Amino acid sequence: MIHPTAIIHPRAKLAEDVEVGPYSSIGENVTIGRGTRMAGQAFINGWTRIGESNRIFPGVVIGTEPQDLKFKEEKSFLEIGDNNVIREYVTINRGTAGGGGRTTIGNNCLLMACTHIAHDCHIGSSVVMSNLTTLGGHVTIEDEVWIGGLVGIHHFVSIGRLAFLGGYSKVVKDVPPFVLADGQPAEVRGLNVIGLRRAKFSSEKMSILKKAHQILYRSQLNTSQAIAKIEEEMEPIEEVQHLIEFIKRSSKGRKGRAAEV
Repeated sequence: MIHPTAIIHPRAKLAEDVEVGPYSSIGENVTIGRGTRMAGQAFINGWTRIGESNRIFPGVVIGTEPQDLKFKEEKSFLEIGDNNVIREYVTINRGTAGGGGRTTIGNNCLLMACTHIAHDCHIGSSVVMSNLTTLGGHVTIEDEVWIGGLVGIHHFVSIGRLAFLGGYSKVVKDVPPFVLADGQPAEVRGLNVIGLRRAKFSSEKMSILKKAHQILYRSQLNTSQAIAKIEEEMEPIEEVQHLIEFIKRSSKGRKGRAAEV
């Protein structure tokens, strides 16, 4: 399962059935779970833990030091879950002491070629990052987000669950859950109807979210007034509660980047 040209530190921990392709390199503090397949010329280093049944393609460089001038070679971590596909030339950095010391990626994600995940980012599960997407440090991506190609996301920005970001977008503010955002800078353009249908949302639930979206974006109310109206008038289903909580957190000005509402 391990090509003779691969360089694996004797203290690295690999499950018995892990595959390692030619000219790949695995560092001392790396742990890789069973069923993971690593193609040739990939490089994994640092305190990196990779789960089960991941596919890692050629040229991937993960677990390396953060590209952060404040980093002082402190011990920091990268954690990757199960069943992820990490395509050619993806780069993923470990965390920093100033950001909690940890970069994390969930399960069932597709990271297309040449995407970059910077230090202290937290990526949920079932996230798709299209080619050349770049995340600044401290970015949070919730579950089931789909990001188009060549998207740049500013550091400290959060993207809500089941949001869709159009290709070439420049994202400098938080994007709430369940919406479609696009542009330079990105703005909310509507509800992510296709994404919600794919996630098997019922027509009733989509109708409720559509009404919440109209109050937020079409009622001429400010954010506080819109949230108050939603809380007063609408059925408090889980998705509406999540939307409201996300906007409230964002509106507190985390690093000065309020939601794009």
